[in-house]
Amino acid sequence: MKSKGRLSAVLHALLHMAHRQGPMTSDELAACLRTHPVVVRRTMAGLREAGFVVSERGHGGGWVLARDLASVTLLDVQMAVGAEETREGDEGAHSGGCVIEQSVQRALSGSLQEAEALLMKRLGEVTLADLSADFNRAMAAHAGHAGPVGHVLSPEAHHAA
Repeated sequence: MKSKGRLSAVLHALLHMAHRQGPMTSDELAACLRTHPVVVRRTMAGLREAGFVVSERGHGGGWVLARDLASVTLLDVQMAVGAEETREGDEGAHSGGCVIEQSVQRALSGSLQEAEALLMKRLGEVTLADLSADFNRAMAAHAGHAGPVGHVLSPEAHHAA
């Protein structure tokens, strides 16, 4: 899981968990995300600390959601997995003391801050329930509504769609 797509990958995993009829192992989630189970366990541990998931040990155990989908926003998840690197850290990275590059960075800084504030606002308005409903609509449209909406036979079923 690359840090740039971390939020997307975590949301992907959470929706798999939401549409599963029971716990999902780190191996199953890793297969869905095309990553290593150790990466999944590390990520899920952070989500567990934030109260979004719990783990069940033993045979038939795995990761399950601990909160209702409607109570979790994308911003909540973003905050739980850690913010992406800010662009401010790049300000002097390529300038090498160049006054032109510093001027460019100053000009872009305000716009980037405004864009980030807008993104955070929007992430706070969208819940996991919204994502789940969108998934259900897409699956129903794709499958011609062959089964109950949201029923996924396997974690990989929507990947084949």
